[in-house]
Amino acid sequence: MLKKATLMMITSASMLFAAPIMEDNSSMAQGRGMGQGGKSMMSYGKYRQDGMHMMHGKKMGRHGKNMRKKGKKNKKMMHSPFLIKHGLPHMSKLVMRSWDDPVFGLTAEQKTKLEGIRKRTMGSTMNIKKEILPLTKSILSGVMSGKTADELKDQVKKLGELEAEATILQIRCIEETKNVLTKDQLIYLLQKSMQHKQMKKKYH
Repeated sequence: MLKKATLMMITSASMLFAAPIMEDNSSMAQGRGMGQGGKSMMSYGKYRQDGMHMMHGKKMGRHGKNMRKKGKKNKKMMHSPFLIKHGLPHMSKLVMRSWDDPVFGLTAEQKTKLEGIRKRTMGSTMNIKKEILPLTKSILSGVMSGKTADELKDQVKKLGELEAEATILQIRCIEETKNVLTKDQLIYLLQKSMQHKQMKKKYH
């Protein structure tokens, strides 16, 4: 009986994934008139939002956790204002993690200079990001509504220019921060960054 019930659940799930996605109100109205079958169809949208891990429940285990983590990472990348998504260190963030670390040993003068770099970089980057986010959404909406590449070309070009501008700010922040820190402080900072990444991999 257990095997039969499991088989029925798998079959039902397969049929659910094979069902077409409803995209207009008339389809939803037809679903309401179809009784239990219509109800199942109408719940498909919510099912997809919940994610595949809901189908398998706790059995997804580490795989389900990795899928959620990957989804969050992809979303974060999409919202990144930088042209280069990987590789360039966020020096201001690294410095703040060790701000009062006695081993790192920032002087009062260094802190004043670093605060100025951080304030300038973050302020300018946030202004660019305010332009990038709506522009990105507009391009995505245009693609989904059937606009051609030629119609979206100017917006895409503008997006690239904004991301390039933000990336230059990031590179300048790295350069200015390196000029404030001593060689030993810089080495210590990069070592702490590597340790932080290793810890994240270990526990996530």
